[in-house]
Amino acid sequence: MDEQTTRMMRQLKANPAMLQSLMQSRDGQALLQMLSAGDQGASLQNAAQSAAKGNPAELMRMMNQVMKSPAGAELVQRINRSIKQK
Repeated sequence: MDEQTTRMMRQLKANPAMLQSLMQSRDGQALLQMLSAGDQGASLQNAAQSAAKGNPAELMRMMNQVMKSPAGAELVQRINRSIKQK
């Protein structure tokens, strides 16, 4: 994962209101759909729980997977831009 995305994740972790706003946005919903595709969100839930306990490796792997597709990479770029504006 690139430095910009890592920085975005740190910002969101430090600012729950920003995270909630993102998750309610169209781009946030699209990201959730990409991350939970295939198993109705079970992997995402496990990855989020691990990240909350201090082990973000699985969540990072899932984000890397999303960013391999052109649509996923563009989505993450849009999210990064919107976070910079806040």
